[in-house]
Amino acid sequence: MGRVLSAALALGLAGGGWLLVSGLFARSELLTAQRQLTALQQSVTRPSAASPGISAAALRSAAAHAARAHQLTTGPAWYLAAQVPFLGRPVSTVRGAAQAADRLTHDVLPPVVQLASRSAGEARTSGLDALLTGLGARVPALDRAARTVADTRTMVTGLPGVPWLPNVERARTRLVTQLDRMTPLVSDAAMAARVAPSMLGAHGPRRYMLVIQNTAESRGTGGLPGAFAVLNLDQGKVRFEAFGTDTMLGETHPAIDLGAEYRMRYGAMDPTGTWANSNVSPHFPYAARIWAAAWREHSGQRLDGAIAVDPNALARFLQATGPARLPDGTSVTAANVLDLTERTAYARFSDSRERKSFLVDVARATATRLVGTLNSSRQLPALLTAVHDVVAQGRLQVWSAHPDEQSVLETRPLAGALPVKPGPFAGLVVNNAAGGKLDFYLDRELHWIPSRCAGDRRSVTARITLTNRAPASGLPPYVTQRVDTPPYPTRPGDNRLIVSYYAGTDARLTSATLDGHRAMVNSGVERGHPVYTVDVELPAQHSRTLTLVLDEPADDRSPTVWRQPLVTPLRARVEPVPACEG
Repeated sequence: MGRVLSAALALGLAGGGWLLVSGLFARSELLTAQRQLTALQQSVTRPSAASPGISAAALRSAAAHAARAHQLTTGPAWYLAAQVPFLGRPVSTVRGAAQAADRLTHDVLPPVVQLASRSAGEARTSGLDALLTGLGARVPALDRAARTVADTRTMVTGLPGVPWLPNVERARTRLVTQLDRMTPLVSDAAMAARVAPSMLGAHGPRRYMLVIQNTAESRGTGGLPGAFAVLNLDQGKVRFEAFGTDTMLGETHPAIDLGAEYRMRYGAMDPTGTWANSNVSPHFPYAARIWAAAWREHSGQRLDGAIAVDPNALARFLQATGPARLPDGTSVTAANVLDLTERTAYARFSDSRERKSFLVDVARATATRLVGTLNSSRQLPALLTAVHDVVAQGRLQVWSAHPDEQSVLETRPLAGALPVKPGPFAGLVVNNAAGGKLDFYLDRELHWIPSRCAGDRRSVTARITLTNRAPASGLPPYVTQRVDTPPYPTRPGDNRLIVSYYAGTDARLTSATLDGHRAMVNSGVERGHPVYTVDVELPAQHSRTLTLVLDEPADDRSPTVWRQPLVTPLRARVEPVPACEG
């Protein structure tokens, strides 16, 4: 019996020693693979002349290290050790992380790197039209990669945390962060391969409306729809057919029905008959359909889709392409385009026709610069990187009139579609009600605070702080005008906002206060989201705080945060979600 116990003890010590030694080697291999994955991601999203070579080398290195880490953490000893209560948690975590890294480097990243490398090379040699060639053949591989990376992310986020072993916990956290960044990148690549060729005119000419949203006056999808252009794409070649301003389409009344829910929520604002209110809903496909119908009524032309950008997006594009030049010689650059379009234009021109003509000149000059880059090859990779950045910020929104393409677009943030899936949600949307251009000076903060569960429900506090940084004097009258003619006294620089909070499905409002006093709230529903709206007067150089307390379904997940793209990005803070028991 003693010999048996001695043999068992010796076997256990040997197994423990093997786990320790192989675990140390596996951790080293895993950390090296993660460093290579970081370099790989940077080379894919920030292409340079050396990117294809860097990407291929980084992928080979990451794959080799990940494979060794995976090999070191497989076998009976690692499997059995992972089953031990509590002490098996770090074993299970290291084992799962190594498996995930192996999946990423062998099943997920190869088709993405091949696409990025070939696209960068073709862009430099042949321009945009070359990027369309062969994209369709990559769809199956990219779709598989997107499914695999999503499954891998789910697996890694489910690995047990081990805060009492900092080295293991850091490796797990780093891998989760990488997957959080990588999952949308791979999904975007799969989406682009599926719809980009047809949308860029590979199978026949396409016509789109491009609208520049003036975020100095907020609207649901971003800003007031201002200058616009109609562009034609054919085999990747881009040309502009027309330019205009809101005046051109302001009198159109397209016959379009967006449903009873939409009419109930926005009917009083007449979005289909008032161009300035066409995008009060944050759901971009609504605005895009109105714009397409308005253009058809005005011109008789059917559009294949609509695109929205804002001056912040133009600034990022000009950073990639270099400056544009206006007819009067003014240089439009990444550094000044936001100021030119949302501040200087109102100070320089008191006549609205002159100002709108100036804004069209800016749009035309910028568009001409962009087209020159799209139709050439030298700067195209840098511009594609800029597009990636702008999409990530929510400042580029795209809608297709073709249902098969739109169904693919709506799986990604590029569509600007208000999601309908259940779960925690926190959306702050403001629409300017004053009629001025003071949202150039608007700051927004959202603090989401969940409480502990009470049965199958939990209380959530959404604290919204709005700050008006507008100076008390010195602004042009057009910027500070009050077309709402309020019944109370105001000063130049005072603003007024219609503030809407979009909650998760089946949420219920229990209280609402504005600066500590009870607030009058209008309730509604949009795409399954309860919406709570408050009319807020926001004086210059002041902040106001709207606090909503909601009763929501119990859920351990953090909320999806909706970020309306305005001049200054939303500052959102989400507190950790207490786990529900049982």
